[in-house]
Amino acid sequence: MQDSPLTAPLPAVVNELGQLFADANSELSLVGGPVRDLFLGRTSPDLDFTTDADPDRTIAITRKWADGFWEIGREFGTIGLRKGSFTIEVTTYRAEAYDPSSRKPVVAFGDSLEDDLFRRDFTINAMALRLPSMELVDPYGGVKDLHAGVLRTPGTPSSSFSDDPLRMMRAARFASQLGVEVAPEVREAMTAMAERITIISAERVRDELTKLINGSQPRRGIDLMVETGLADHVLPEVPALCLETDEHHRHKDVYQHSLTVLEQACELETDDDGAVPAPDFVLRFAALMHDVGKPGTRKFEPSGAVSFRHHDVVGAKLTAKRMKALRFDNDTIKAVARLVELHMRFYGYGEAGWTDSAVRRYVNDAGPLLERLHRLTRSDVTTRNRRKAERLAFAYDDLESRISALAEQEELASIRPDLDGERIMALLGIKPGPVVGRAYRYLLEERMEHGPHTPEEAETKLRTWWSEQPESAEGDAS
Repeated sequence: MQDSPLTAPLPAVVNELGQLFADANSELSLVGGPVRDLFLGRTSPDLDFTTDADPDRTIAITRKWADGFWEIGREFGTIGLRKGSFTIEVTTYRAEAYDPSSRKPVVAFGDSLEDDLFRRDFTINAMALRLPSMELVDPYGGVKDLHAGVLRTPGTPSSSFSDDPLRMMRAARFASQLGVEVAPEVREAMTAMAERITIISAERVRDELTKLINGSQPRRGIDLMVETGLADHVLPEVPALCLETDEHHRHKDVYQHSLTVLEQACELETDDDGAVPAPDFVLRFAALMHDVGKPGTRKFEPSGAVSFRHHDVVGAKLTAKRMKALRFDNDTIKAVARLVELHMRFYGYGEAGWTDSAVRRYVNDAGPLLERLHRLTRSDVTTRNRRKAERLAFAYDDLESRISALAEQEELASIRPDLDGERIMALLGIKPGPVVGRAYRYLLEERMEHGPHTPEEAETKLRTWWSEQPESAEGDAS
């Protein structure tokens, strides 16, 4: 134990709360991530505390001080508080025991800070500041490990991961967020126990995966998951990208390519207008998953080349299926899968150029994902052939210029037929039904192919189309 030199960066509410508990003859310590972040020069948005007081006592001490509180985590000894802009959790000392076959911990309250710290996931999170004295409590060498950039567990890794297998995902997440290396014994335990992650709920795994992908170095976290076998159970489509190659059928290492695309996508996230602010999970996850359709579509051609026809469509389906299994929300699933499906579309432009109608379709198909698609497509160039890379970059620059030029003339982001459904029915004298949909699609195709029309031009085209339809014989549209 030692005096803490970190009093200055702490918000005033920390000392206030510490004094409240001291005045009530109860212990209170700032613990875990907020303490770790102080050593990293960061301010944690959430404040976590641990105490010898039980939940009832915590509520009694803080009721008049806090702006609000909630008891959702009460069964685990946690009381949530709100004070000004701060979200605070106060948890009674714990000595948890886990049922190896259960997803949920069996909670037992403890009676000492040191025992509480021992049950935490990693030494860098097993540090505390006693309040209000600001005494640093670091019984397991968390500060030393943090400075060394090493991830270790307070006890044996096997016991820690057996207690809570989700800690293996946290190890990969911290590799991404903090750039730390896992200690050899931690890596060994992750490898031996990777299958235990399957007892953890999909929602908890999803949350850790999202934090990993949004970290500053997601490649490190994904690599750790793949190397330890954790990804085989969480994200099996990614290790499947490690395709075997031989001297007769050479092609890119798809796994390493995908990680490079992920890194390059991260670098392109934030631009001057903030169109894709960092971190952007949808762009990053699409970059990681964009080629997952390749293993299932790989074909060795007679020429010795390797093809992956329709891997974009197959990959989109695999991505959506995996994200559904991980309980992602529908909007996120649709966005990521759509980017995977569209990531090859640009290459037709690079090879032959497009008409204005093809450019319109590209914009329309991308919809609100267009800015992300721009970045994903540019990130997908990992060739070492400088001339090829420059040619592709020039082609995409040209495509973006054409999109901008057309956008000045037309509302590309929201292309609609020149006549709406109400006007179509009025002109043709028909009621709502499938025919209206057909007419609407015809006008949309005309809009895509030829650009915007005046209402008069659109009406003339619609009447001509209608005269060729079998239903027009049933009544006079004029």
